[in-house]
Amino acid sequence: MAIYAIGDIQGCHDQLIELLKKIDFKDDRDRLWFTGDLVNRGPKSLQTLRTVKAMGANATVVLGNHDLHLLATAYDHLKPGKKDTLDAILEAPDRDELLDWLRHRPLLHVDTDLRLTMVHAALHPRWSLDQAQSLAGEIESVLRSDEHIDFYKHMYGDKPRNWSDELKGWPRLRFITNVMTRLRYCDEAGKLRLSPKGAPGTQPGGLHPWFEIKSRRSINDPIIFGHWSTLALVRDYKFTNVYPLDTGCLWGGALTALRIDEQPFNRISIDCPVARKPKV
Repeated sequence: MAIYAIGDIQGCHDQLIELLKKIDFKDDRDRLWFTGDLVNRGPKSLQTLRTVKAMGANATVVLGNHDLHLLATAYDHLKPGKKDTLDAILEAPDRDELLDWLRHRPLLHVDTDLRLTMVHAALHPRWSLDQAQSLAGEIESVLRSDEHIDFYKHMYGDKPRNWSDELKGWPRLRFITNVMTRLRYCDEAGKLRLSPKGAPGTQPGGLHPWFEIKSRRSINDPIIFGHWSTLALVRDYKFTNVYPLDTGCLWGGALTALRIDEQPFNRISIDCPVARKPKV
């Protein structure tokens, strides 16, 4: 048996199938972890969702910001954005089954046997891993309840920017969601800045990648994450105890799998054609 973690697919289904062939994935033997953002912006979101769902217990998926955006668009009857490629899912005969499966995926996955954690974007520097698990559970409970439609109505927005254990209600849930599905940069105190998306070295002064905050409480916990495709543009970047897996398949980079059940971890990638041109 082999266990691989795979970075953001975003509807690039053909590349997923090619990567599965390259790692010789067998559904009666192997297991896959997915860092979230299964859907959107790429050409085959529906096929991607169906393929991963069909893997059953062989696939562990954490929710990304694009997955949550799909749920909000579907359940809150939002008009898809100009860049969205979600229509095929929204019009599919198995739409309800797919959406119900998606909203029951976790926000955070911790494997105590492998001593590995997976999240789409980040953990806040002030959160321990145990606290992060509890906070993720707050979002998961809402998503799996009748309140999930109300959650989507309050999900969007960049505030609050500072964490407090005293945060309550929708601001608390929005902050947790923003950290785990959107965060790249924050300051040393943990104040969020969600707009910068470039590679380290391009951010405004005073900001740092979330995983470089020296006081980060999860610094000794190995973390797999996606979301940040521009990290792949920085050559010879030194990562300590974190494993970024979004290598920009959507933008003509690569789709990457990391074998995580044996040491040292082995990266396997396939080159991807440009599925969506970046905005100039």
